[in-house]
Amino acid sequence: GGTCLRIGCIPTKAWVQTAFALKEAEETFDKIGVKLGGSHLEFSKANEWKAAVVKQMTQGVASLYKANGVQWVKGAGTFRDANTIAVEGGEDVTFKSAIIATGSFPLRPPIEGLDSPRCVDSEGLLGQTEVPRRLVVLGGGIIGCEFASIFQRFGSEVTIIEMLPALIPQEDADASKELAKQFGKRGIALHLEKQCTRVEDDGSQLTVHFGDGETVHADLMLVSVGRGPLVEGIGLEAIGVEFDKRKGIAADEHRRTTVPHVYAVGDCAGYWQLAHTAFREGEVAAENACGHDAIVDNRGVPRPIYTDPEVASVGLTEAEAREQYGDDVATGSFPWVANARAVMQNETVGWVKSIHETRYGELLGLVMVGPHVTDMVEAGVVAIDAEATVETVADGMAPHPTLSEAIKEAGLVALGRAIHVPNRKRAAATA
Repeated sequence: GGTCLRIGCIPTKAWVQTAFALKEAEETFDKIGVKLGGSHLEFSKANEWKAAVVKQMTQGVASLYKANGVQWVKGAGTFRDANTIAVEGGEDVTFKSAIIATGSFPLRPPIEGLDSPRCVDSEGLLGQTEVPRRLVVLGGGIIGCEFASIFQRFGSEVTIIEMLPALIPQEDADASKELAKQFGKRGIALHLEKQCTRVEDDGSQLTVHFGDGETVHADLMLVSVGRGPLVEGIGLEAIGVEFDKRKGIAADEHRRTTVPHVYAVGDCAGYWQLAHTAFREGEVAAENACGHDAIVDNRGVPRPIYTDPEVASVGLTEAEAREQYGDDVATGSFPWVANARAVMQNETVGWVKSIHETRYGELLGLVMVGPHVTDMVEAGVVAIDAEATVETVADGMAPHPTLSEAIKEAGLVALGRAIHVPNRKRAAATA
């Protein structure tokens, strides 16, 4: 099943659901007329739920193997030659074409003291049986922010240490600022542009040293500074597949490696570290291996982040759009506080931002922060894949009252035709 299914996004998002239920109980139920006799986290039950979700989904994959006649060879494999894989403790497997999908592993920087058992990666954190009272997260990227959001809701005192100036630094700057603002309101301590220098474990707690002589105490530390491709020790050198141990296997838009009948997909291929891109890459590689001609189109890759508030984007960020198109870029933002369904759900933090180029009106990007945006970003994927204009998005009918209306409304704002928020004032024409 790979990292996502077993020790990545599936168990993590099961915890996200638990965290969301706690938030609803704490902030919304009483407001909308649902009276509870108090609520609290029962972590053992949350872990049982997480394990049950993973079991159901992994068993589903196994049953699909059986239904489709896929032979599952169990064991560690290495390439013996360009048409043979040696399986430890089993018979060799010969092939005409092969697809490498070995995934990735958590990186651990060379910081003194990081070998303490209290310093864990994402898999180690998912294996915890108790909620740490104080959690330090090293790295403010997607994984670090998601776990920070979860454990703050679970009751931990959370501190994030990030060496760059912003959280989720590869995302749109407005989304990064909004997430930092909301994390601050939730009491998550942010130390940006700070590097961890060493960690001390006295047997009862960690002392994390960072920045210019600063320290913070913790019961557990999550090390989430990125993931590296699993490319070593599988015999790639023996068959002539070119790879870089930091970037991954060299593969083209067909996901074909330097050995034409061998393909690479997913985290090990070095393009994206997302499950859904790996799915699509697997489809493309399989089609090409069977004699068809397919390529991976990187324009419409959705980028969901399951924090609270959620963040989801597709296409270009505003900065990327302005870098490529200069002044021929227009944006429009629509706040959730003006969306009826968001108000009903007591989820009015955030906004939707539409980004388009003004010469032809083509939609370039969609950036969203707020309720259920990870579910709705698919609308932007379809629009960008279809090379739709912002007018198509803005003039399409959105069911009312729904959260999805905000996508259309953001397009209307970008066009200067806003209906449910005031239009921006135009500069007065000069004579």
